Amino acid sequence: MSAHDFDWIIIGSGFGGSVSALRLAERGYKVLVIEKGRRFEARDFPKNNWDLKNWMWNPALGMRGIFQMSFFDHVTVLHGVGVGGGSLTYANTLPTPTARFFEADSWGHLARWQSELAPHYDTARRMLGAAPNPRRTHHDEVLLQIAKEMGREDDFHETTVGVYFGEPGKKVPDPYFGGDGPDRVGCTFCGACMTGCRVGAKNTLDRNYLYLAEKRGAQVRSETEVVHVGELAGGGYVVRTKPSFGRGQPETLSARRVVFAGGVLGTIPLLLAMKERPDGLPRLSERTGDEVRTNNESLIGIIAPDETRDLTDGVAITSIFHTDEHSHVEPVRYGKGSDFFRTLSLPHANAPTALARIAGAASGLARNPGLWARAILARQWSRKSMVLLYMRTLESTLKLRLGRNLRTGFRKGLVSELPADADPPSAFIDEATEIAERFAEKLGGVPMTLLTETLMGIPSTAHILGGACMGEDAGSGVIDPLHRVHGYDGLYVIDGAAVSANPGVNPSLTITALAERAMTHVPAAG
Repeated sequence: MSAHDFDWIIIGSGFGGSVSALRLAERGYKVLVIEKGRRFEARDFPKNNWDLKNWMWNPALGMRGIFQMSFFDHVTVLHGVGVGGGSLTYANTLPTPTARFFEADSWGHLARWQSELAPHYDTARRMLGAAPNPRRTHHDEVLLQIAKEMGREDDFHETTVGVYFGEPGKKVPDPYFGGDGPDRVGCTFCGACMTGCRVGAKNTLDRNYLYLAEKRGAQVRSETEVVHVGELAGGGYVVRTKPSFGRGQPETLSARRVVFAGGVLGTIPLLLAMKERPDGLPRLSERTGDEVRTNNESLIGIIAPDETRDLTDGVAITSIFHTDEHSHVEPVRYGKGSDFFRTLSLPHANAPTALARIAGAASGLARNPGLWARAILARQWSRKSMVLLYMRTLESTLKLRLGRNLRTGFRKGLVSELPADADPPSAFIDEATEIAERFAEKLGGVPMTLLTETLMGIPSTAHILGGACMGEDAGSGVIDPLHRVHGYDGLYVIDGAAVSANPGVNPSLTITALAERAMTHVPAAG
């Protein structure tokens, strides 16, 4: 391996890339992690999501933050950017899927996933500092009341989250790794987990896996985007990069092995582009970009203009209510001042066509114009609002391809397609609407959704998965059960793109456990 610049290059620093970096560095390899986003200290995160420059990611518009919205014909994707990947902006929640996920037809025959992954889930929880949420909020009391009304009180419980719950605001030496990690500060329950923790309580990847990897010699190169990966004649791979922004120079690097870990919307477009190039990775499976899935989510906001309580109090997600064996709902909050989504929201209306939804929204406005007027004009939305995140384990998939966006007409972007004879994912789920309406009534509020849902019927997801799924060979999948790319010795996909079924819950813990398992099959250097 000494003939190459690095033993391993890892593209992306999220849950798959960070785990890989630490475990490979521990095994004695020379490791480089390449991340297109910035490195953030606690003070660098925005105070609220009106600070678009430091919250959103769109370098062409001068935005270099941690949160990105990607719009497709069939889904709107909310995802993270930066050193630490999605951990910077995710809601800390670390649930384990049910047996249905591990036994799914799409991958259940490839391994005994539930038993094989069990010890790696334990490791992931320890590394991510998983702890039960200690504070029940008004959101939770309302959700528990709904659970009781539905006869499912026992299916309500507090979340397990990656947060340090020490004395609020008090800094302490590393409580997780015997002093080998960074200091932590006790959570102040400010609700700002998803705009970046300015307190120092959130256990983001730059404070565990990546932090420890760098102490063991791994290099992390931020603000750098990989634009090309190809085979070298003598073995190994060439990796070409460019600056994410600014006037830096492109660079050409080599490595014996490469891990794609940029998440679905980082890994899949790069793989698809390299598949088209003779000097790239032309032998990639024809299944590349197939079986992209979400958690079948519904995101419905509740605006309660007359609410006197401060609804920002707590961590981002404090409880979960399982409505049946394959569905659950979680109340979500933003911190004080994070009112940006009011600019993208319209009244929620569950109907199959745009005209019917507009008519439904108008009817709701007409029934209670005073309440709607106060909701729309209310100041301090984050203090008077919350979001209901509803998820299901039921499967539905899309394809991602390089092509022409049907709405914009632009060529060569990443676009979504429906598989043959498949129904498009739905932005509207009856049970989610029913629970949101109950919640709104109890808060004295109204339900709202993103305008892309109300006007165009396009659902939103914060959990995009798949596209480089597992299979026995290149005809059935992009990678094997050990995350090795079919047809390319030394190439791996270890991120959300490798998740080959719908977990039905927040997937970060599962991606971490899969990465831990994959790394146990890599021998020590030499």
